[in-house]
Amino acid sequence: MTAQLQSAPPAESVRVGIASILLAVFCFAIVDAIAKWLGHSYDAAQIVFLRYFIGLAPVALLVWRSGGIATLRTRRPFGHALRAGLIFVALLAFFSGLKRMPLAEAIAIAFTAPLFIAALSGPMLGERVGPRRWAAVWVGFVGALVMIRPGTEAFRPDALYIVAAALAFAFAMMVTRRLVKTESNVTMLAYTTAGAALCSLPLVPFVWQTPAGGDVWLFVLVGLVGSLAAYFVISAYRHAPAAVVAPFEYTALIWGAIFGWLIWREQPEAVVWIGAAVVVGASLYVGHREARIGRPAEPSATR
Repeated sequence: MTAQLQSAPPAESVRVGIASILLAVFCFAIVDAIAKWLGHSYDAAQIVFLRYFIGLAPVALLVWRSGGIATLRTRRPFGHALRAGLIFVALLAFFSGLKRMPLAEAIAIAFTAPLFIAALSGPMLGERVGPRRWAAVWVGFVGALVMIRPGTEAFRPDALYIVAAALAFAFAMMVTRRLVKTESNVTMLAYTTAGAALCSLPLVPFVWQTPAGGDVWLFVLVGLVGSLAAYFVISAYRHAPAAVVAPFEYTALIWGAIFGWLIWREQPEAVVWIGAAVVVGASLYVGHREARIGRPAEPSATR
């Protein structure tokens, strides 16, 4: 979702980019923690719907500040619709799995998305994936298996929802790589927000529960903070190169561990941190190789 810069950006611009991605990741971690809390009382489809429906307000403000209705003009409506649908599926699966999983562990497994992106870029986009990147992809998937531990008593079936979310997000990023050639970040954000809300709307009558008491404000926070986070992601990738910004997305693991311990007293096992380190290392290497060949990179945090 970023344009390749022809020259090194000013140091001040890079600092703004780094600060923006750190704020974005912090905001997304808040959204994840609230969604996990709400998930014990409300269906994931309702949480996703209200996340995007409420999020339309700040997105509309952003569209107005970026040029108004003219910003929404597009010749690729199908691409926007497909991207919105995939993002909806990704977030629905992620919130579904998040309910019974430690927060940090769910976030770590979700970071397999860049590995799926690298694996899919060959057959779907015709991009060449060299042997070193393929090796990094497989090593990263091994790290994911270390965390998921299939076939053992420690296996959590809900982890499969998180893997499905990462795969859906990877497909969404394949669509993004085509849209980014003609569409602006604000345009994609607007259509994704509206489209994901529409995708979740048909499910709402079957799962709707009227929010009780303070839960109303938690839903409002999910919508507003989620859109604020998306805005910070746009700002980050506008001010600094992807190779500089992307590694800071992995601070989500720190916030996941902090929020998980403070709210639910979660303490992920050592094997989870080992697997997470392998996944993060492999993803960073893949991102490094993508940058070396001048291939566009997308922010993993965008939702």
